[in-house]
Amino acid sequence: METNAFDYEAALEACARGERFALKALYDVESRRLLGVVLRIVRNRETAQDILQEAFLLIWQRAASYRRSLGTGRGWIYTVVRHRALDEARRTVREVPVGDDLEVIADAAGLHTEALSPDHGAADRLDGCLEHLEEKRRECLVAAFVEGWTHEQIARRVDTPVGTVKSWIRRSLLALKECMS
Repeated sequence: METNAFDYEAALEACARGERFALKALYDVESRRLLGVVLRIVRNRETAQDILQEAFLLIWQRAASYRRSLGTGRGWIYTVVRHRALDEARRTVREVPVGDDLEVIADAAGLHTEALSPDHGAADRLDGCLEHLEEKRRECLVAAFVEGWTHEQIARRVDTPVGTVKSWIRRSLLALKECMS
């Protein structure tokens, strides 16, 4: 099925009426792309597939809450799936030992993670370098690379324009790399 000819709004309204064919049609049209979205957030194919299945269940259950006047059906579907993936990513991050947060940021900064072993003391250096960043910039960096937030979400969170947030993150990564070398 061609996505530009597909009527997402009508499919969601059919789901709200309990018409299962509509959910299957939504799945057939969007599941591959949505799996890619989820995979970019959780970075594990098996987990991503589980999340996608759960998200489609949520779409089925919440289809009656969709309103055409508030946005496109496709946008609503992507929002449901993305939020489910981000919820899982945040839950997983909370379960990860603290040292792993430093490794995520180190990877993003292009630093070698083997240098973060306790023998080298680099984890302490990275932590110290993070402390040197201005608080809002550090918050943006952690939100992007540890919590998996998008630039747009971070911008809303810190009440700052998206372009500024992107610049802060890029400059913070460069500052971390310089601080660590």
